[in-house]
Amino acid sequence: MRSKPITKDEVARETLLEGGASVFGVLAVGLFALTFIFQNFMIPSSSMASTLLVGDHVVVERESLAPPTKWAGFLPYREVHRGDVIVFYKPVEDVSGEHMFMVKRVVGIPGDRIHLRNGILYLNGVAQDEPQTAKPTADHYDAYVDDFPAINPANEPGVTAEWSVLLPTCIQGDDVVVPPGKYFAMGDNRTNSLDSRYWGFVPRENIIGRPLFVYWSIVMPESGADEAPISERAESTLHEFVHFFDETRWSRTFHPVK
Repeated sequence: MRSKPITKDEVARETLLEGGASVFGVLAVGLFALTFIFQNFMIPSSSMASTLLVGDHVVVERESLAPPTKWAGFLPYREVHRGDVIVFYKPVEDVSGEHMFMVKRVVGIPGDRIHLRNGILYLNGVAQDEPQTAKPTADHYDAYVDDFPAINPANEPGVTAEWSVLLPTCIQGDDVVVPPGKYFAMGDNRTNSLDSRYWGFVPRENIIGRPLFVYWSIVMPESGADEAPISERAESTLHEFVHFFDETRWSRTFHPVK
């Protein structure tokens, strides 16, 4: 028996449904990626200059450094390596009671021995060649920062009370020894970075991911902190809208973070 031919209206309805399903599928995949795999992060301070500049907007990949799960064994999980630039929750709470997002470079993994002399990092007794870092000058020498951990942190401005107590227990000889499950992180702009020298080790569970590339960069004033408060974020949004065309750093678009 011959079936009834499909009308043009039925074809149009099926095409519309298929198109809608495709759109919803793309939106679902995009929402999943933005929620669980990628995250946007804006650089508010110069602590990572010149690797990352104030006003850089970066895409942060959240999966490879996440704790492995059995149901997603296909994802490329890996351990944190020395030299990784990471985004993480600051180990100590802000004055508001919140944990801020921060971005720094891992310079020490569990078991490493670390010290600085005149701004040069010594890792397990070997001076490191770090062309991306800012070195101290005669005008900006700071004994606590540049010869860490030679100076007692008790009276050093910016050092947390918890780290002042813990740091002496982690020193062997001239070195700070990184304990299991912890990481030592510093900004590339070593002379202007509140980092592990001030608040201690980064716990493994605090690490969110690693920035992959700069997707947009705009000239902005430095907030003076590693993460700007909500009021300053609102001002930043207005600044970005007004100066999108004349202050965007087009040359940094898709600049990889290394």
